[in-house]
Amino acid sequence: MSIKINNQDILLICFYGPESTGKSTMAKKIAAHFKTEWVPEVAREIVESNDFTLEDIKKIGFAQNQRIKDKLPVANRILICDTDIITTRIYSDHYLGSAPQELDALEKEFTFDRYFLFDIDVPWIADGMRDLSGQREKMMNKFRKALESRNIAYTLVTGNYEEREKFLVREIETMIN
Repeated sequence: MSIKINNQDILLICFYGPESTGKSTMAKKIAAHFKTEWVPEVAREIVESNDFTLEDIKKIGFAQNQRIKDKLPVANRILICDTDIITTRIYSDHYLGSAPQELDALEKEFTFDRYFLFDIDVPWIADGMRDLSGQREKMMNKFRKALESRNIAYTLVTGNYEEREKFLVREIETMIN
C-alpha cells in the first residue's frame, strides 16, 4: 500500500527496533544505495538527554510525522524512516510511565509498507543518549510485542552491519522490482 506522490508510488519503509542496532547507519546507506531520501529520528534534534517530558514527546511525534510529509515529495520510489510513532510511544512509556494521547492519532497517519525489526545481535555503542545497554533483550521484546499486538508484519534483520546492508538491499529490491 504505497503512497502516490507526483504520480509516483512511494513505498514507506520503517527501520525499527531498540537503540544501538544500526538503524540510522543502515538508513543512510540504504537511502544512498537507492538514491532516495531517508527520515532520521527527529527526537535527537529535539531532546539532548533522556530527561524529557510528555510535552517533548508530543513535539517529537508531530515533528517525526511532519518530516515524513516533507520528504515524501522528494523521495525516489521508497522513503526509509529511521523510526516511527510506535517507537516514540515505547520510549515514552519506558521513561515516563505513559504516553500522550496525541500519539494515537499520529500513529494512524502513516501505514508503512514494510517494517524491518533490527535485532540486538550487534555490539551496543554508547553515544551520549543511549543508556539501556543492560536492558537490550527486554527492549527488543517490547518492540516485537508492540508490532505483534497491532498485527503488523515485520522482517527480522540480523547479522553484522555488512550482512544487514546486503540483506536490506536484496529485500528492498524485491519490493520495488
